[in-house]
Amino acid sequence: MPLVLIAALCRDPSNPFGDPEKCKQDGNAYVSFGQWVGAIILYSYVFQMLAPPPGETFDGSRVEKPPPPALAAAPAPEQVPLLTSRASEQAPKCSKALESLHIFVRKFKLKRVFEPPVIASALGISIGATPSLKHLVLTNHAPLFFFTDACIILGGAMIPCILLALGGNLVDGPGAGSKKLGLRTTAAIIIGRLVLVPPAGMCMVALADRLGFIPRGDTMFKFVLLLQHSMPTSVLSGAVANLRGCGEESAAVLFWMYVCAVFSVAGWMVLYIRMLF
Repeated sequence: MPLVLIAALCRDPSNPFGDPEKCKQDGNAYVSFGQWVGAIILYSYVFQMLAPPPGETFDGSRVEKPPPPALAAAPAPEQVPLLTSRASEQAPKCSKALESLHIFVRKFKLKRVFEPPVIASALGISIGATPSLKHLVLTNHAPLFFFTDACIILGGAMIPCILLALGGNLVDGPGAGSKKLGLRTTAAIIIGRLVLVPPAGMCMVALADRLGFIPRGDTMFKFVLLLQHSMPTSVLSGAVANLRGCGEESAAVLFWMYVCAVFSVAGWMVLYIRMLF
């Protein structure tokens, strides 16, 4: 949604940010970087936070644990080797390092963090931050620019696809999830996200600007920071909630939140532009 708003705002030649091409380029870069960080948080912290209590599901039913596997039978005396080699007693350091890495990945569940959007964003940032790779892939006369051109074409089609996915999630309306949550819970979530979070974001951006963390004179950077705090919950969070078994409740919240966001986002954008200019 921020990409659509930035593109629509910068398309106007009389936009307050100046050159339409530079406005769109800077805005897309800032929004994309914010989405990459948000995807990491969503697949790591939020995914774990949505887990149901141990041994239960979201509907309150208990999950029967499978019986523990039987212990392996001890080897017969005639199967035990009489002599053991020293090579088997001392495992190679490489295998120990791989085993430690496997334990680390399994403990922190990094496979769930490194999803395709996160990997693609990390590769894009790595290529853009390395001058040699940047001139090899991203410049207009680069040898591998055909790959970048294909990504640009696919990226242009992704925004309508995301909106179609959002419409598919909300095609049936709030459904049964609205009854499960209740009116008070749904209203509290919407008010907290669309009414209370934007002023808190304004205070944080003002504090960061006063402390010197924001580039001087870069109004697009400030605008994107403020805009991110005003956006409704992303569609990706609905997909993650569906993986955890609470897709109906998430669809209900997304439905009413995007209905209210039509008015709230427009109001906050007008306020932000008046503040910055």
